[in-house]
Amino acid sequence: MMPLPTAADLVPVLPEIVLCGAAFGLLLADLFVDAKRRGLIHFLALLSLLVTALLVGRGLAGDPISAFGGMFVRDTLADVLKIAMCITTGLALAYARPYLTERGLMAGEFYAIVLFALLGMMVMVSAGNMVTLYLGLEMLALSSYGLVAMDRDNKVSSEAAMKYFVLGALASGLLLYGMSMIYGATGSLDLEAVHQAAASSSDRSLLLFGVVFVLVGVSFKFGAAPFHMWVPDVYQGAPTAITLFIGSVPKIAAFGFAYRLLESGLGATSAEWSQMVAWLALLSLVIGNLLALAQTNLKRMLAYSTISHVGFLFMALANAGPTGYSAAMFYAISYAISAAAAFGAIILMSRQGFEAESIADYKGLWQKSPFHATLILIVMASLAGLPPLLGFWAKMEAIRAAVQADLLWLAIAGVVMAVIGAFYYLRVIKVMFFDEPERDLAVVHADGTLRFVFATNAIALLVLGVFANLIMAWTRAAFA
Repeated sequence: MMPLPTAADLVPVLPEIVLCGAAFGLLLADLFVDAKRRGLIHFLALLSLLVTALLVGRGLAGDPISAFGGMFVRDTLADVLKIAMCITTGLALAYARPYLTERGLMAGEFYAIVLFALLGMMVMVSAGNMVTLYLGLEMLALSSYGLVAMDRDNKVSSEAAMKYFVLGALASGLLLYGMSMIYGATGSLDLEAVHQAAASSSDRSLLLFGVVFVLVGVSFKFGAAPFHMWVPDVYQGAPTAITLFIGSVPKIAAFGFAYRLLESGLGATSAEWSQMVAWLALLSLVIGNLLALAQTNLKRMLAYSTISHVGFLFMALANAGPTGYSAAMFYAISYAISAAAAFGAIILMSRQGFEAESIADYKGLWQKSPFHATLILIVMASLAGLPPLLGFWAKMEAIRAAVQADLLWLAIAGVVMAVIGAFYYLRVIKVMFFDEPERDLAVVHADGTLRFVFATNAIALLVLGVFANLIMAWTRAAFA
């Protein structure tokens, strides 16, 4: 029988307790707030994120603490990831409010589901046991399915949610099967115990069999090729504000999930799984970039580009050392901020009855709104990896990690694919600056708040690129 939790168990999980209470509180508050005053729910959600981030920040850079018999771990890695997730979630909510309100989709449960998804991600990155990992993962997954299906009157959204649910259930089943094989080989679900058992095991056949299935599950959650089939349809089918959230914040959590499982638990088999991750990186780079070239729908293009970015993240992860892990973590955070800005550009250009999803919708934006065209240029240039923007340093770190791990062939492939990938981002820039506008499509109708949020997000890519060492210092400290 498991003993009751003590104060020593509850203190490390205080941010999660507060966030969980806030999610339930928002559900109750929504019962007593009419539609005209829903801005209060929005404010309370942002306040919840701020309080959670401050509680996490209080223990930042402290000694690692475990709770609930080692099932929950709080260390620098978890704290940095949690703060990054809180900030990016706040950004997603700021973009979502005007978009969902215009389309009649704004509801109090939206904020509660987002907070529950964030709670699942926070549990996931602090997992010290496979049970905790799976609990956090499923909380995120179930919340994501609900968010994608929010627009119930839209058949495309419903179809995307159903596809996401079916493929997600399949991936969860494969992941569980892999975990059961690892349990059979090591006799434990505790990640530290698994690590020790794997290091002392002479026959690793069953263990490596489980590792393969675990990697399939990890790859699906990242959206890595060849397990990427859900990404384009879900990104295109979901409301753009929802796509922004599921396309940014979970990527940070997915890195934490991969690190806990592959390094904390299966670090002794890194020689084997790093080679598998390297080939998954290559497939993601090639498939993501080549298929993105053929897209005319901007959301679908960004979906395929996400697959290519996961390839760079996996390239760093294949290093299987502190340099690789810090580079992968830096890449996950950098990409989350960049992806939020990219989908934010679509929200900025959209209005009721018009979704600015086609690349052609941006023709001649420079003539209509030079300031916003310049901001979108910064976003696309960052995703393409042009210096001195944040995306450039992220790709540089990933390539450096691959070279250090003697994966020169993968580093060269990454450079080639980065050049190819720059083409479809530059195509958006070309359309904005050199094409003649079609009717009045390329007009910004967003309110002042949304314009401010997007401008801050885009300029942050430039400022954080100039001061990239500040983020790199935190990511390296997590693995020091």
